[in-house]
Amino acid sequence: MQSLRAACRLLSAFAHTLRGWFIILFLFPKLTPAQRENRVQSWAAGMLQILGIELQLSGAPPAAGPMLLVANHISWLDILVLHAARHCRFVSKAGVRHWPVIGTLASGAGTLYIERESRRDAMRVVHHMADSLRAAEVVAVFPEGTTSDGRELLPFHGNLIQAAISAQAPVQPVALSFMTLSTGQQSFTPCYVGDDTLVGSIWRTLSGPPIAAVATFGEPQVAQGRSRRAWADDLRSAVEQLL
Repeated sequence: MQSLRAACRLLSAFAHTLRGWFIILFLFPKLTPAQRENRVQSWAAGMLQILGIELQLSGAPPAAGPMLLVANHISWLDILVLHAARHCRFVSKAGVRHWPVIGTLASGAGTLYIERESRRDAMRVVHHMADSLRAAEVVAVFPEGTTSDGRELLPFHGNLIQAAISAQAPVQPVALSFMTLSTGQQSFTPCYVGDDTLVGSIWRTLSGPPIAAVATFGEPQVAQGRSRRAWADDLRSAVEQLL
């Protein structure tokens, strides 16, 4: 029964993905930026519901920008969770732009792409992030730079935090976690780390016990003269406390 339920959810998720692709290609050109943001947030919340994942929010997502969100990174679900809580522009590796269907969805949601191996490209993305923040947008990054299993935070890289310093924008720490609904214990089924494959992580999540995605929003911070490195360390401590 669990495998049958997972297969049905997977088919429904695929159909929902195609609906999102169609909306971005044919409806988005007619919509205002605010309407597009609402569509993305609604689509992400709908996808979590299809996957059988309950969204639990704690604290206050930003009502408006400018705001840079910094969060720990556990799973392929993290982007859906943050989008469902509050539309934001993500920074993602450049290769995602060329993924079939997913690339269209990511670009339609306003993703900023970065060549992670290029220091020059990182500077370019920081400038674009700062411009977005100056335009009163909400931008989100995963400063660990990769996923972890959620047991312990990796060091936070400070490069992208420079965008908030340049734009004189606040930064809000966000802690992401997953828990098994029946026990209230931390769930590791959505993890996508190490030798995990995306397909394996998706199937494990869909066929496992029902889970909740928990997003805890902390208090926004301003730089107060801190360097990007010092601020990144303080933000890591803030996320750790929220967890």
